[in-house]
Amino acid sequence: MTIFPQLEIPETIAAGPGPGNTDARVLARFAGAGLADHMHPDVLRGMVECKKMLRDVMGTKNVHTYGVAGTGWSGLDVMFSGVMPGDKVVMFVNGTFSGIDGLTVRMKAATAEELAANPSDPKPASVTIIDVPHGQSVTGEIVEKALAEHKPKWAAMAHWETGSGRVNDIQGFSDACEKHGAMGLVDAVSSLGVEDFRIDDYPGVHGWASCPQKGICCLPLTYAPVSFSDQFIEQLKKTGTRTFVHHPIMEARHWGIIDGQDVEKGTYHRTHSAYAVAAFHEALRITLQQTVAQRAKDYAFHEAALRAALTEMGCEITSNMTSLIVLNLPADMAGREMELVQHCRAQNFGIWPTLSEPVQVRIGILNLLNQQAISGIVDKFGQAIRDLGATFDQDAVSSALDEHYGQAIAAE
Repeated sequence: MTIFPQLEIPETIAAGPGPGNTDARVLARFAGAGLADHMHPDVLRGMVECKKMLRDVMGTKNVHTYGVAGTGWSGLDVMFSGVMPGDKVVMFVNGTFSGIDGLTVRMKAATAEELAANPSDPKPASVTIIDVPHGQSVTGEIVEKALAEHKPKWAAMAHWETGSGRVNDIQGFSDACEKHGAMGLVDAVSSLGVEDFRIDDYPGVHGWASCPQKGICCLPLTYAPVSFSDQFIEQLKKTGTRTFVHHPIMEARHWGIIDGQDVEKGTYHRTHSAYAVAAFHEALRITLQQTVAQRAKDYAFHEAALRAALTEMGCEITSNMTSLIVLNLPADMAGREMELVQHCRAQNFGIWPTLSEPVQVRIGILNLLNQQAISGIVDKFGQAIRDLGATFDQDAVSSALDEHYGQAIAAE
């Protein structure tokens, strides 16, 4: 028998697409929760308060709004469980993660015969994948054309695609779904808590799924936010779904949502952790205290500062998200993206490559919304590319940051 030494994991800067940097107050609530019986009144009260705060964060009156225990994958699986074998679906793909969503849809919609023919990568006749080139956004025009042609039951899209750093047209998607009678499903893993939007403003979308560790800035293994319209729930009552754990209606019962109504005192649930409930509760409190609108402004402001500095280093930025920059390295460093990423990670500076071709570099600012943090990222990245032989005008980089933050100070 081998007993390994105690695992020590150093502090790192999570400067990638996610998970983000968990707020110290969230960590304190997680560690400080008493080892309570999972049916303790304070645990049940916390769960009731969480679902109510989550509705405010998401901007909805949907009763079926709650957190799915696990990561964003769990939330997405609950949302896509509405898709049944043989259902006609149009899925829009413009990066790694919408591509994984597309695989999920194909697995859900495949008939038994189609799944058996290729269990890991089925190609159901009822699913149409609309591939949009890497680095481009899904536009309303693309959605309109596809839905007009295929007339699906479901249409699905990522709101923000972190694989390529592109924001997709949620308004155009919702409008086209309404027009053509499709029920929209949206992967909001990277946009919730970062962009200022209310899901009830998009009536063509009937299912939403996000994650705990990006815009909400909680711990990864806590709760993935989901929200479903009454129409989605009614559809599910008619068709059922081939899951128990990730059944949207049964999962809602764990949060005291029964027969479309809130049970105010909480209800029996699947042994939700007091630690996870406390952490999620605090993350939602922080989001509401800061307000979604202010967080969105802060992300846009600090992303612009980082963008200006990286451009001065000779990088070409191809993304349009405000929490993540996707870039091409200076021409004389092309092809060294993976080498650079590994060099940075060896110094506990966690940037990422893209996970599909073409290989680019991704630098994120999740919960790093201050001048000191952005300047630190700029310094570390600049040193890393210098270590690999790059040259750039450091004074121009510093001036770009000083000008950006100086203007803000002057405005105050």
